[in-house]
Parts: sequence; structure tokens; C-alpha cells
Amino acid sequence: MFRRELPSLEHHSGGLLLRMGEEGLIAPGDHAGVLVEVAQWPDNVEPLGFWHDQPVALSLEAGDERWLPAREWLAHLPGSQSVIVSTALQIATWQRDHRFCGRCGTAMQRIESEFAMQCMTCGHRNYPRISPCIITLVTFGEDLLLARSPRFPPGRYSTLAGFIEPGESAEDAVRREVFEEVGVHVGRIAFYRSQSWPFPHSLMLGFFAEAASRRIAIDGVEIADAAWYSPRHLPQLPPPYSISRELIETHLKAVGNR
Repeated sequence: MFRRELPSLEHHSGGLLLRMGEEGLIAPGDHAGVLVEVAQWPDNVEPLGFWHDQPVALSLEAGDERWLPAREWLAHLPGSQSVIVSTALQIATWQRDHRFCGRCGTAMQRIESEFAMQCMTCGHRNYPRISPCIITLVTFGEDLLLARSPRFPPGRYSTLAGFIEPGESAEDAVRREVFEEVGVHVGRIAFYRSQSWPFPHSLMLGFFAEAASRRIAIDGVEIADAAWYSPRHLPQLPPPYSISRELIETHLKAVGNR
């Protein structure tokens, strides 16, 4: 299992390595996974934690055409290893986007004991960004309200999602996002579970919500189309590793159609 305790570079010079290139491409590792065992880590690695008590570090490299996108790895890796991929993606994004102090512009320095960078000029410290989002399956009886973004692959429909705004509760965000995107008021809301979604730094809070009516009015911007679907006639669904698909499958099992 993955343990979130940072290996000290003073005490660990090698172990397991995850090699990541530009655009989130990841090198194949040992045993059809993403981790490779090395006696000596390359320079400038980023410690991530421990995998079955072996230290794990991230190496950012140029990459090549044999490396696969992170989404492909997440599609077939076991959940325990996908946690390492998610962590590496978010740490790589943080390092790239926060090299300079947002308060005074000075180059930031990495703090070894935790995921943190500190400005030695003004003292400002920053941490990896985590953006909370809601993701919601809206139902009416056994039917599911599914929608498609203009960014989706052709034919794919999914649940509704959006970022939580400052000062807003997750439940209020569910009601606001559903109404803004498809014009539907919802009644009872139930929390399901959360999932780290490292594209680039979201924390998805999954909910079920019951619609007060079946009338749909899409916004035409974030949502290109939306419709009610019977459990027996579904469109192309999101990938199995996503919490969106898990919400859908959980509902289908509850109504006895899978």
C-alpha cells in the first residue's frame, strides 16, 4: 500500500521511481506497472512516499513516444497504484506552476520535510493546490439525467460537475451547478464518496440528487446536450475508473438493472 510519509533524501538515495514526461506521459515500470526499482535515484527527484515500505520518488524527464498518458495508466492500474499516479501528477503540476512567490515574485525554495515551498524573502509558503468540486448523478425515479460537455469524445455522456465557489457548501454547490447547467431543481441530496482527480488538481465530492421535475433547459455553454436515460437504454458512459461511472453503476445496481 502507499504510505504518505516523505522519504528523506538524506537517508534514501534509491528505491522505486516513477518517471514522468511532458503532458503527464508516464514511463512503463516493472511488472506492467509504473514503478521501476533503481539503486540510485537521478538528481532532482521529488520524494512521494512509500510503496510497501520502499521509498518512492518522482523524476520529471523529457519522455519519449513509448510513454503512455496518465489516463491510460489509470484505466488499468489497480486502485492502490493509481493513488501514486494521482499524487505524482498533482505534485508535478504544483512544482511547475508555483516556482515563484505569488506575493513578491522571488524564486521559491522546496522544503524537504513536507509538500511545501517557501519564499526566503517574504516568508510566504505554498502547498500543492487542491480544488474541491462536486460531481452529481441526478435521478428521477430509476431514470438518470446525463449530459455531455463539448469537450467530451463523440457520444459520451456523464454526470454533472462543477467547482465549489468561495463561501459555498458542497450541498449548495450541487443545487447551483445542476440548476445552472440543466435548469433542474433538486430535492434530497446524499453524499456518496470522494475521489482525487488529478486533471490537474481536483478533489471530486460525489453526490446523488433527486430531481423535482424532468424539465431540462441546458445552458448551451458548459453543456452541449442533456437527457433522461432509462437504465435499460444508456449512452456511452465515462471510463470505469472515474467516480462519475461509479455513481452511475451504483444507481444501476440499486434499481436492479445490472
